[in-house]
Amino acid sequence: MSQAANPQGVATSDEVELDFSSPSEDAADALSRDQVMVRSMHADDLPALLAIDRAITHDEGRAEYLTHQFNEAMDHAGVRVSLVAEGEAGQPVGFMMARVDFGEFGRTEPEAVMDTLGVDPLYGHAGVGSALMSQLLANLRTLRVDTVRTGVRWNDYSLLHFLEACGFRPSQHLALRKRLA
Repeated sequence: MSQAANPQGVATSDEVELDFSSPSEDAADALSRDQVMVRSMHADDLPALLAIDRAITHDEGRAEYLTHQFNEAMDHAGVRVSLVAEGEAGQPVGFMMARVDFGEFGRTEPEAVMDTLGVDPLYGHAGVGSALMSQLLANLRTLRVDTVRTGVRWNDYSLLHFLEACGFRPSQHLALRKRLA
């Protein structure tokens, strides 16, 4: 409530403060992270995250990669902002692993890198990815990070569409690779 609406600063019965965090009102106005519980990643989340990733990719070979990323998020001293979304029963239904880099390749300003995003297929299109992204961006703003980057396979159209809807655009950097074997 603003002072201009009521110069004494006291709420009257005809003044109602809008609560945009309440999902009981119009869901379009509610913040996605208020509809899905998002928290920091815990050490005991790994088995659930592996199961979510396996359900998405159907690739058992990614367990080593994901375990490495998870251990880095839990154990290394860098600024990590990795998150887990919970279902109604408190079980993990999505995750996002990210970190803050304080410069590389001649860049000196802090930039976040989103390494991995996964949403249990049973919770697809339920706002889980949006809640994770919303919380990540809020956390990064608090850390005064201005940009987030990630990599996507060129033909992963559903992920590209999601990231575009979140405001991601192609960057001016070109990733180069050389196979050694």
